[in-house]
Amino acid sequence: MARALGPALRNGLRRRCPACGRGPLFAGYLRPVRSCGGCGEPLGHIRADDFPPYIAILVAGHVVVPLLLFAEQSWAPPLWLQALVWPALALALVAVLLPVAKGGVLAAMWALGLTGEERQEEPGPGQGGRGP
Repeated sequence: MARALGPALRNGLRRRCPACGRGPLFAGYLRPVRSCGGCGEPLGHIRADDFPPYIAILVAGHVVVPLLLFAEQSWAPPLWLQALVWPALALALVAVLLPVAKGGVLAAMWALGLTGEERQEEPGPGQGGRGP
């Protein structure tokens, strides 16, 4: 079954069902619903694992670090103030971005027909693997 990646990704980033865009994707902060309340599409079997936190931390770091450097160069605030502000800002930003990132990853996985249970086969002898 062919599924369009673009619309699914837009719906997932809005934390909505990637299939219909009406039902919520999460039953809480990060727990996916078993199935969509709007269209009945099963979604609870998809496992995103570590990729959403990686995306959220990557984006938060690319926002916070330039702000930190700009503040240091412009105003040179005291170290104790920076030790309070920047980690708190980074944690808050990750907390906001994490459900959005997970929604996008779950939607992309749904559109591509992935569940997170796929395994890569080890190449055997004569298949490009390491020799004995």
